[in-house]
Amino acid sequence: MAEVTLTLEEYEALRDLAMGVAAPIIDEVIVAPVKRKASAASKRYGLAFKKVASDFKLKNGSWKKNGFRNAVRAAHKLAKTNRKL
Repeated sequence: MAEVTLTLEEYEALRDLAMGVAAPIIDEVIVAPVKRKASAASKRYGLAFKKVASDFKLKNGSWKKNGFRNAVRAAHKLAKTNRKL
């Protein structure tokens, strides 16, 4: 039988290849996530909320008691009535 002599580096490279340790180098392409497009209803609600928010706030800019909840409800109602048919 033939005698095979390997250097330490050659032996480790062969062993890594056989064990599957040496993973192939793959350039990963990082794709930025696509942002969602705001719906027409969402835009109407946002505008309506900005209009009614000041009615439910105190002079210092903080919300009145149940002010945020009431502002959300008023904005939904206003956005619903302002939709185009």
